Formats: sequence, C-alpha cells, structure tokens
Amino acid sequence: MNDADVSKQIQQMVRFIRQEAEEKANEISVSAEEEFNIEKLQLVEAEKKKIRQEYEKKEKQVEVRKKIEYSMQLNASRIKVLQAQDDVVNAMKDAASKELLNVSKDHHGYAKLLKDLIIQNLLRLKEPAVLLRCRKDDVHLVESVLEAAAQEYAEKRDVHAPEIIVDHTVYLPPAPTHYNPHVNSCSGGVVLASRDGKIVCENTLDARLDVVFRKKLPEIRRRLFSQVVA
Repeated sequence: MNDADVSKQIQQMVRFIRQEAEEKANEISVSAEEEFNIEKLQLVEAEKKKIRQEYEKKEKQVEVRKKIEYSMQLNASRIKVLQAQDDVVNAMKDAASKELLNVSKDHHGYAKLLKDLIIQNLLRLKEPAVLLRCRKDDVHLVESVLEAAAQEYAEKRDVHAPEIIVDHTVYLPPAPTHYNPHVNSCSGGVVLASRDGKIVCENTLDARLDVVFRKKLPEIRRRLFSQVVA
C-alpha cells in the first residue's frame, strides 16, 4: 500500500469519525432539547397547578367572607327587628302603666279594689296578724275598708278576723309624675307581710301589671308579630 492509499484511508476514517461525532452530537442535542422541553412542561404544569390551587384558595376565602358578611347582616337585621318589637311591647306596657293612674281617681271603685286586694293577700298569708303598707295618699281609703276586708276573709276561712296593722312609718312610693318618671313610684294597691316580715305579698297595681304582662307576653307577641319574618 502506497502513501496515497494510506492517506485516502485515513481521510475516510476521519470522515467516518466526524460523521459519527456529528450524529452523536445531534442525538445529544435532540435528547437535551427533549429533556428541556419535558422539564419546562413540568415546570409550567407545576406553576399552573400552583396558580389553580392559589385561585381556589382565594375563591374559598372570598366565599367564606361572603357567608360571614351575609350572616352578620342577617343577624343585624334580626336584632333590629327584635329591638323594634321590644320597643312596641314596652310602649304598650308604658301606656298600660299610665292607665293605672286613672284607677285611683275613682275613689269608690278604688276603695272596693283595695278591699279585694287586701282579702286576696290575707288568703295567701293565712296569718292571725299582718302588717299592711300602702301609699300615704291611700291611708284613709285603706283604713275605711280594713274592717270589712278582715270580716270577709274571716267568713271565707271560718276563722277569727285577723289583726291588720297599717304601717304609718314606711309608705309605698307615691304615684309617678311627668316631671320625674324614672323615680321609684307606685300606682296604687297594697303590700301585706307577716308580723315577723318573713312572708311578704305584694299586691300593688304595678306588680299585678307585671305579672299579667309576663303571663300574656307570648300571646301579645303572637298577635302583634305573627306575620313578621325573623
């Protein structure tokens, strides 16, 4: 083999090696690009997932805030409705309390009422001697019906007439006035107690109004607000 053949063979080998290197380089390039694209796609999908999760999280937070705000508004509305209902009910009671002031103006009717209230308390206490308190303005009327009240009680229970002592040192508060409506007051009636003070029966007009009002309150609310949607 001469030099020309050797040179030719070397060149062929060089071309072969170069071609194989180029093919290998292309394979590496293609593989690297594929890996890059796959990695890039994975990163993009990961970011998309992260964004979706963040969006869903914020969407849930917004939904929760909306529900909280709605609940707060609903509760506020209910409170306003209940407050308005209470205002109406209290106004009715105030009106009834003012009407009580007219009861004592009819002296004949009020005297009979005082007698009935005294008898009612005597029947509750069942004591042989009691202490009675009333308003200072009512002392004369109360004393005018004491004997009749004691006698009627005695006949009802078939016992001796009890001793009724009118307290002339401590009186029930006077009637309320427009000038100072928040001062402790009494619209009329009596309070009876056992001699030792352990048993007390309050039978004032104000106390009776409170009892009736508490008892009738559910019915009052039902009649006034049955059509109101809470």
